Amino acid sequence: MTRILITGSADGLGQMVGRELAAQGHEVVLHARNSQRAADARRAVPAAAEVLVGDLARIDETRDVARQANEYGRFDVVVHNAAVGYQEPRIETVDGLEHVFAINTLAPYLLTALVERPERLIYLSSGMHEGGDVVLDDLQWVRRRWRGAQAYSDSKLHDVLLAFAVARLWPDVLSNAVDPGWVPTKMGGRGAPGDLGQAHLTQVWLATGPDVGSGGYYYHLQPHRTHPAASDRETQDAFLDACAELTGVRLTG
Repeated sequence: MTRILITGSADGLGQMVGRELAAQGHEVVLHARNSQRAADARRAVPAAAEVLVGDLARIDETRDVARQANEYGRFDVVVHNAAVGYQEPRIETVDGLEHVFAINTLAPYLLTALVERPERLIYLSSGMHEGGDVVLDDLQWVRRRWRGAQAYSDSKLHDVLLAFAVARLWPDVLSNAVDPGWVPTKMGGRGAPGDLGQAHLTQVWLATGPDVGSGGYYYHLQPHRTHPAASDRETQDAFLDACAELTGVRLTG
């Protein structure tokens, strides 16, 4: 039995991954942003062992989610699934951060740095990451004119940067990124053409399947191309430095 934490698992793909892994007999811990969403998650996945609660748009609550995770006990696998989508307006969080960046980028960075190292890390990305830009001097979209789709693409590129940087810095951890495809979830929209029934299978496979190595990007169980910047060591380090400056927490090797 494998102990697995899945962020953003009150609904959507995160919930699907949790339900499948719990059905296989694994010890699954879900996460929701507030107590009402946690109750929804418990009803949807009654076999889940626990639900951690905290709003990943807030640095203090993200830190508290990490505290809850460490108090629960070391996880074998952490799936960083939580995200907001590409149709979002520009909103600032209580920390003064652009919220797509705060949830999609900074939260997985902070949780990675603060949660005791698991054996496997899985970061949910998107095919839209290939159109992302690494603009480290304007992560908050202050200088640039807001474009929600571009902000989302950037954040999903950040997730691949993080996955690949962790693979390099932590050779004892299997760290990979996943593209679930464009599927009809709440985020993807009803008109999305992908097969929802297949979208969670790569995460399940990476969580409990054979050792496929580290530093990969997978789509439908197969390695897939990535943005060239994702594998650039200098870009990875500059990205980690920017996240460390914003959070006061450094992810080290």
